[in-house]
Amino acid sequence: MNYIVILIIIIIVLIDIIPQFISWKNRIYIGRWETTEVWKVAILKKSIKWFKKTPTIKLTDNNRLIIIDILKGNYKRKSIQHWQEAGLVLGLTQVYIENKDKNIKKELINYINTKITEKGNWIEQPKEIDGVILAYAILNISWVNHQKNKPAYDAVYQLIKRLIGEDDTVQYRKSMKHYRYVDTIGFICPFLVLYGVKFKNKEALDLGLFQITAFNKYAMLQESFIPCHSYHIKTKLSVGLFGWGRGLGWYAIGLIDAWNALPEDDLDKKVLTNNVILFTKMILKFQNVNGSWNWMITSAEARADSSTTATLAWFLVNAAKIDELETECLNAKDKALNYLMKVTRRNGAIDFSQGDTKGIGVYSQNFDILPFTQGFTLRTSFLNKTE
Repeated sequence: MNYIVILIIIIIVLIDIIPQFISWKNRIYIGRWETTEVWKVAILKKSIKWFKKTPTIKLTDNNRLIIIDILKGNYKRKSIQHWQEAGLVLGLTQVYIENKDKNIKKELINYINTKITEKGNWIEQPKEIDGVILAYAILNISWVNHQKNKPAYDAVYQLIKRLIGEDDTVQYRKSMKHYRYVDTIGFICPFLVLYGVKFKNKEALDLGLFQITAFNKYAMLQESFIPCHSYHIKTKLSVGLFGWGRGLGWYAIGLIDAWNALPEDDLDKKVLTNNVILFTKMILKFQNVNGSWNWMITSAEARADSSTTATLAWFLVNAAKIDELETECLNAKDKALNYLMKVTRRNGAIDFSQGDTKGIGVYSQNFDILPFTQGFTLRTSFLNKTE
């Protein structure tokens, strides 16, 4: 009996120690890359590996007695995995656009076939807002037969519509019906705008744009154009932290991908262009000398966050299409990629991304790998020209 107890204790300790040991081991000689091209090959190789089997991103910040979180079901959640996979889809799609690698196209096709049936329906439909960005990532692939997959996209649109609240904007969760989160901007707005454009659904397009407009009105530090984590629809007051790094990343994705999806002659694009300019000027002020942004951008003492840096780099390479911003944006993007290269492990995994947020005002202090970061770094580093 004593042997069984000892064995159980050893297993529990190993569950805690092994992940920490692996992280420590992989950080030896971190960031030592001979050239940018060698680094790009390494992050691509790691991304393809993760695409086949995406690492689990844990909910908890606990590093001790992890077995308790696992048994309680507090260790992982499928909704978090959706945006990890979406990041990789978006990144690998950009790689294929750049180099037309048939193997990458094959990987993307195989992946889509595990998500959507021949008749265009989800094999397992996303049930939370977090999953919308995965639908967007697939919808964003130009060579996919989107008409065939329209039932899957329609189902996601209906999911979004069911979450429209009394103020005509979309809730993040039904259990949080009075709050509107910056995360939702990144999760749904690119999908709604692209879906609206591709399938001529003005209702969807308008909903995506209204979500951004409402957030700008109630959750933006107006003079500085720094987004807050959320706002309350009853009080119209901002709630949470102004300048949360990945929150800026969610806003950046929602804004720039929606902006990219709109036709050049669309009147709404002119409105979004002004938002792009304001947001660009704001984030440039907070970029660190080493090219990173901190997890709380307004605090010089906060740790640098790779997920913030990767998403803002993607924003900047696209904002560079605006003539007055081009030089500053491309220089800042290059600095950001240089930073990300310096925090890439020997195995090609980009390190030091902030862990999953627990709630408004409760931010992870774990900084580790994140496939989402990997995907957006690919997206930016393989976009060699602005169009």
